[in-house]
Amino acid sequence: MKVFINKVIPAYGLRLLKEAGVEVTMWEDSAILSREEAIAFCKQHDAFLSAGQAGLDEGFFRQCSHLKVVALHSVGFDGVDIAAATQQGIPIGNTPNVLNKATAETALLLMLTVARRALFLHRKIKRGEWGVSQPTQDLGFDLAGKTLGIVGLGRIGSELARMCRQSWGMKIVYHNRSRNYEAEDEFGATWMPFEELLASSDCISVHTALTQETRGLFGYEQFKQMKPGAIFVNTARGGVHCEPDLIRALREGVIYGAGLDVTDPEPMAPDNPLLDMDNAVVFPHIGSSTVETRNEMSRCAAENILAGLRGERLPYPVNPEVYG
Repeated sequence: MKVFINKVIPAYGLRLLKEAGVEVTMWEDSAILSREEAIAFCKQHDAFLSAGQAGLDEGFFRQCSHLKVVALHSVGFDGVDIAAATQQGIPIGNTPNVLNKATAETALLLMLTVARRALFLHRKIKRGEWGVSQPTQDLGFDLAGKTLGIVGLGRIGSELARMCRQSWGMKIVYHNRSRNYEAEDEFGATWMPFEELLASSDCISVHTALTQETRGLFGYEQFKQMKPGAIFVNTARGGVHCEPDLIRALREGVIYGAGLDVTDPEPMAPDNPLLDMDNAVVFPHIGSSTVETRNEMSRCAAENILAGLRGERLPYPVNPEVYG
């Protein structure tokens, strides 16, 4: 059995595949494979381990209908036509739960960086503008005791809420389609309608999936409903916020600042206005970028590949309905 991998993944997962006798072909060039190149490789293999490959659409799965399994080296699957894969009988696997803490830590890092104006002050030093410290100059604000609003209080959102509640005594409010009673019991989270959360939160952190309902969820009107001193943080998907509206809100001082680990598109253009704004911080999608997390992601992906090649149910299936 042969598996194709479109990027270099951690040795941990590779070892699992090779120890099981699977023949591995891994694209090690820095150039990103096109959809057509990926299809050509997949046609020569029994399984595909995809690390962010674009173009996994209906046409891809139609041309690669022979694949026994596609394992994603990610938890997100919004770039994959799951219905088309299911129609072709191809199980899709992802890597759930292993990046919860790492992504929550990234959201917290963004909150702290924006609240304390850390990147802005770093830029001042580089410009030779450290100067003489003044008691009222370049002040940020404390997170302790503030209200954290979480849109999408799932596993990652709950990790962030737990950290902020335990460390800073922050009040946790959230908006989900359904109530998270476990979070309400554990750290006193309070469900709110979306508009009420916007008006009540000192910091809003987004952890919802990108769907038709959540695309563009945060636009200029939503930013206007937030507190003028509030921070907007998105570590979920860039499409959840409207970037031109966010830029306008930051320029006009509608909100205090924003921290983004996700953009739309990715990668972000180097001349994007957000990169030069004093009240914005942008990371290059580093939510899962720790050694420990990436090792675990490679493990999950490898386990999905091995199960698929054996004709077994994937341990982490995205489309369990494929087993019908």
